[in-house]
Amino acid sequence: MALVKYGGGIVQMSGSIAGTTHARNRFGNYMRARTKPINPNTAGQQAVRAALTYLTERWSQTLTIAQRAAWNLYGTNVAMKNKLGETVYLTGFNHYIRSNSLLARFGGTCIDAGPVVFELPETDPLLGVSGSEAAQQLSCSWDDALPWADENGAFIYFYQGIPQNGQRNFFDGPYRYLGGVAGVNGAPPPGPSLFAPKWAIAETQRTWIYARIFRADGRISEKFRADCIIAA
Repeated sequence: MALVKYGGGIVQMSGSIAGTTHARNRFGNYMRARTKPINPNTAGQQAVRAALTYLTERWSQTLTIAQRAAWNLYGTNVAMKNKLGETVYLTGFNHYIRSNSLLARFGGTCIDAGPVVFELPETDPLLGVSGSEAAQQLSCSWDDALPWADENGAFIYFYQGIPQNGQRNFFDGPYRYLGGVAGVNGAPPPGPSLFAPKWAIAETQRTWIYARIFRADGRISEKFRADCIIAA
C-alpha cells in the first residue's frame, strides 16, 4: 500500500483504475493493488439480489407517474455524501431502492408513496453495543427518546461486522444483518436488545456494528456506528 498526496488537477480519488484502487482512511489517501472479489453466491446474496430485481420491476411497472415524481422530488431536495465527501443528490429511483430493499428482502410492505419531509432521519449518538463470549450475544442499545421509537411502522436495524483483533481501531466491512427493533406509538422500546452474532465472538476481540433508522414514511438515515471489546 502506498500513501498518496494529490495536487494540481487531482485533489481526491476513490475507486479503481486498471489494477490500482484509490481510497482514503483516517491517515490520508492511499493506493493499493486491486483485488477481484469472489462471488460465493450465498443465500443472503441471493435474497438481496432478488429484492433489488423485484423493486426495479416494481418501480417501472407498479408505481404511478405521480409516485415516481414524488420520489424524484424527494431526491432533488435531500443532500447526500459520496465517497469523496462531496454533496450529491440521488435520483428518486435510488432512494426508492434504498428505502425499500430491507422491506422487500424480509417480506414487508413496500412504501410506494414518496416522502413529503425532505430530510434524512437523524442518527443516534447514543448507539451502543456490548458482547459476551460465554453467552454468544450482542447487546445493542439506543436512545428511546428519538422520534422513530414512538412511531408505528418505524424501526432501527443493526448490522454486525466480522470480529477483529482488539487493537484494531477502524473497520469498514464486511457486515451482516443482525436484527431490528420496531417503534411503538405510546410505548417506545427502551432497549437494549440481545442478538445472536452472525460471526462467533471471543473475549478480547473488537466488534463493530452499524445501524440505520427507518421512518414510517420510507425515509432512512445514514449509517452510524458503535464498537466494543468482547467480554468473557
